[in-house]
Amino acid sequence: MISGERFSVIYRLISADEQEARQKAWDICLEQTVEFPEELVPAGMIRDDIVGRIEALAPISAGVYQAVISYAVETTANEFTQLLNVVFGNISIKPGIRVERLELPQALLSQYGGPRFGREGLRKLLGVSGRPLLFTALKPMGLSPAQLADMAYKCAMGGIDIIKDDHGLTNQVFAPFRERVTACVEAVEKANARTGRQTIYVPNITAPANEVVARAKLAKALGAKGVMMSPAITGLDVMKFLADDAEFGLPVISHPAFQGSYVTSPNNGISHFALFGQITRLAGADVVIYPNFGGRFSFSREECQDIVSGTCVNMGQIKPIFPSPGGGMSLDRIGELMSVYGNEVIFLVGGGLFKHGPDLIENCRYFHDMVSNFSNTGGN
Repeated sequence: MISGERFSVIYRLISADEQEARQKAWDICLEQTVEFPEELVPAGMIRDDIVGRIEALAPISAGVYQAVISYAVETTANEFTQLLNVVFGNISIKPGIRVERLELPQALLSQYGGPRFGREGLRKLLGVSGRPLLFTALKPMGLSPAQLADMAYKCAMGGIDIIKDDHGLTNQVFAPFRERVTACVEAVEKANARTGRQTIYVPNITAPANEVVARAKLAKALGAKGVMMSPAITGLDVMKFLADDAEFGLPVISHPAFQGSYVTSPNNGISHFALFGQITRLAGADVVIYPNFGGRFSFSREECQDIVSGTCVNMGQIKPIFPSPGGGMSLDRIGELMSVYGNEVIFLVGGGLFKHGPDLIENCRYFHDMVSNFSNTGGN
């Protein structure tokens, strides 16, 4: 009934001393499994195997401890939703606890398909090797489908690899989903016919629960070559559902809207490494968007590097995915950013493309040529 296979979660605990830290760790063991008073936990399998175990506890700085807690794989019921619940369910409501890292055995990893494309597959789809990929967003909100399509056409002509909706574009009256997707797909295909490139347009499918999958399928039927969603709004498991669907079979891009409060405190929530790296990969995203350091958000260089590590840390057959820093990106920082990220990255530049000059096609070409030159690999 119980295989003996266990997975572990590394937690960061804020505690006054080791005794308090150990009590907090034991509270996690109970709260995340049986949620029952310790003295009433039945002896035998439940106490011995179901209740979490403290595998290690050590101080890492003054008032900060690291706890390694393991759980029986059976507690997850082979469900992604329940895995997340065991990792950070009720304890997410308690202060001073942060998920730092997941350590999952192959017995658990084998239940997950992960990203369908990953880094290698997305490069193949786009026909790009040897350089970072180029990404932009159609904005501002309020433009018509024709205006957004014109922008998409110019970006594709200028050499952008992936053109997405801004995450606030859904099904508003000024740019209805079907009309917008139809127009932007046609515009990008027209540009590809002229350039010979394989640029893709990626609509935002973040929507109510009864519509999100239907929008994904409609996007594919209309010719879109990928989709983007905000999994903290729609649900991580919805993203996983689409990624696992072989009939759907398109790349999925994860947007960080509504995820900020998970990572903005060093003492609570989930680490950048675990959330934007490991959990997003388990949920099937091929690309994870996040705020770059030095932009208009608060992520540090070290936190961004942690995300990169999480996108490619060994997780068995789960493919590495592309980190995609954005949020106030400017073209004059590309050299600096390539020294940090290297080639295995997707640079997301939105408004920065417009600030460079009045000619959007030329601005995109400048972006393309700059990245290709910095990569020193002759990227196409």
